[in-house]
Amino acid sequence: MDLRREPELIEELRPLLSAEAAAEAPAAGVDAADLEQAVWVRLLEQGPPGPGPSGRARWLRRAVRAEARLARRRARREVPYGTAPAPTAEPEDALLHGEANRALRSAVARLPGRCPELIAALLSPRDLTYREIAGELGISQGSLGPVRSRCLGCLRRMLAGEVAAPGPWGKER
Repeated sequence: MDLRREPELIEELRPLLSAEAAAEAPAAGVDAADLEQAVWVRLLEQGPPGPGPSGRARWLRRAVRAEARLARRRARREVPYGTAPAPTAEPEDALLHGEANRALRSAVARLPGRCPELIAALLSPRDLTYREIAGELGISQGSLGPVRSRCLGCLRRMLAGEVAAPGPWGKER
């Protein structure tokens, strides 16, 4: 579906989508703009919603709630791996820490598209804001969150075979 050919659909759905996303985002723990972006992507993937304003509004509300549920599930599954070990004088620890950093840098370099640039900007010691990162990469600030999520998901899948991940609910195996 090409949304450029459906300007009346976009204008019809935009206010309702903004309101629904703003209402659902806090409970889902995501930014309302990220939730809106996910619903627009869903619209592109699934095609136009049912005919008539009530069918479109119903589809939009269901789509926002479904994306919010997905965000909540993702937040429950994502468990921080903890902080990096403190530097020690032990050569073995320094070697292992160096190998982990090399594995991470190698995986980031193998990411597709603009992901390596985005991850590098996120990890920059300059501590850039989303607005600054979006300007540096030439993408909209609203799409930065979903792109970041896709890049981190890809990185997570790539590292799953290289780094032992905790079991469900963060429990070590």
